[in-house]
Amino acid sequence: MVDLMDHPFPKSTTALERVRRLRELVTGDDSLAVLIDADPDAMASALALRRIFWRRAKKIDVFHVNTIQRADNLAMIRLLKIELKPVSEIEPERFTRWALVDSQPSHHQEFSRRRFDIVIDHHPVNPQTTGLFVDIREQYGANSTIMTELLRAAKIRPSARLATALFYGIKTDTGDFVKGSLSNDINALRYLYPFANMNIIKKIESSEMTRRTLESYKLAMERVLFYKGVAFTYMDRVESPDVLVLVADFFMKLAEATWSIASGLFDDRLIVIFRNAGLKGDAGRAAQRISKKIGGSGGGHKSAGRAEVPLENVLEAARGTDGLSRFVLRQIKRLKL
Repeated sequence: MVDLMDHPFPKSTTALERVRRLRELVTGDDSLAVLIDADPDAMASALALRRIFWRRAKKIDVFHVNTIQRADNLAMIRLLKIELKPVSEIEPERFTRWALVDSQPSHHQEFSRRRFDIVIDHHPVNPQTTGLFVDIREQYGANSTIMTELLRAAKIRPSARLATALFYGIKTDTGDFVKGSLSNDINALRYLYPFANMNIIKKIESSEMTRRTLESYKLAMERVLFYKGVAFTYMDRVESPDVLVLVADFFMKLAEATWSIASGLFDDRLIVIFRNAGLKGDAGRAAQRISKKIGGSGGGHKSAGRAEVPLENVLEAARGTDGLSRFVLRQIKRLKL
């Protein structure tokens, strides 16, 4: 009987001990569901977890909670033949084990509905995160680094497909090591390099821009507001939250901006993407503060954060104001970034 972990493994716990404990959780009678908020780091981490349990589980399926529309992410899925299913296709009764990688239950409404046996993440620890296996290393720049260490400890040599996914996951989540990262991330990249296909990575990276992307940039540039080193834009409804991520990253290239914040509506949620290049600011904390104030969820790292708030909460809080754009901007200004 495995005890429930109410806090992550200590930093001193070796990768060998962690992968041993991980493998004990899943047997040949188990079917494993892996949930992700699909981005390169999460998809690569799911592939690695699937490899660790290869021939150890009866069935392993990966489900994504987000709509995948970014051209580069779609290119990664296509070129690396990543098998994913939308979370709407989950049949809970068919699975005996549940895993969450590159995220925690508090990060998404769909995650919070479930009890996970396995949680592997690199975002700041939420004290309420529990499971039979909880490995959270918030000092790491990418979740793919954690997964690479577990693969090495298990003496699993990654295929070109898996190595390429993990390499790209580390590369994107560390922002080519511009964002926070450790020697662990660099060591993982060095290890993966001989196995990875650099031509596929170049092709994925060159697939980022589409005509729709250009239209999104045009709208964002028409609406962007500047104040005290902050570039802020509100884009109304967007076809995917990935649009806001691209816009927030784009405005970080401005010499005058130490903060870039892109916001908009998707489905029934307000989504706010934070980017920070200042010495003192913390984008993840800013996302937590604004979501807590309005009644949503949020988090991230010092350089990147994301908040999601149910639209009904936003409309209630914004009642009596002159539009959602001004309301969101007012909330941002109150953070005193």
